Amino acid sequence: MLAASYFFPIWTIDLNAPQYPEGMGLRIWADEIRGAGEHDLNNLNKLNHYIGMKEIDPDAIPELKIIPFIILFMVLFGAVVFITKNKKLLLAWNIILILFLLIGLYDFYMWEYDYGHDLNPNAPIKVPGMAYQPPLIGSKQLLNINAVSLPGIGGILIFLSLASASFSYGVEYIKSKRVKNVK
Repeated sequence: MLAASYFFPIWTIDLNAPQYPEGMGLRIWADEIRGAGEHDLNNLNKLNHYIGMKEIDPDAIPELKIIPFIILFMVLFGAVVFITKNKKLLLAWNIILILFLLIGLYDFYMWEYDYGHDLNPNAPIKVPGMAYQPPLIGSKQLLNINAVSLPGIGGILIFLSLASASFSYGVEYIKSKRVKNVK
């Protein structure tokens, strides 16, 4: 499941507004950011310019170069755990993946924060006190735009990988305790 997460968007951000009845959005993959529609990324960058947000340039986001290697490392580490059937390695795999996920969520929050708060003071449209940070998870009204941010299929696959590995560790832990109690 973790290997398959590379081939699907890890996160989605959708924007709905009266002036965009068909909606638009972003699909964030392990190694790229695409618009949900063909022109969405370009249209979002044009819209963001008016409120002073920086351009979303996938080439300027170093995490998109790092995440594929993290996924590859965790897949290979998971293969070693599977082959060796080592419970300590399974626990280590779970802990490392949890740490990567927490760091990733924090980093994504900070990326959103930076884009939504570090606005160009010379922007054509200024709303005093307004920040345009989309929510980390869930929906948020930003002027007349409703922003919805949720895990994509890739993110769900990562979570399911962690859940199944954690379940496996839990089962093995309980079995080992029962064996000790029988002796």
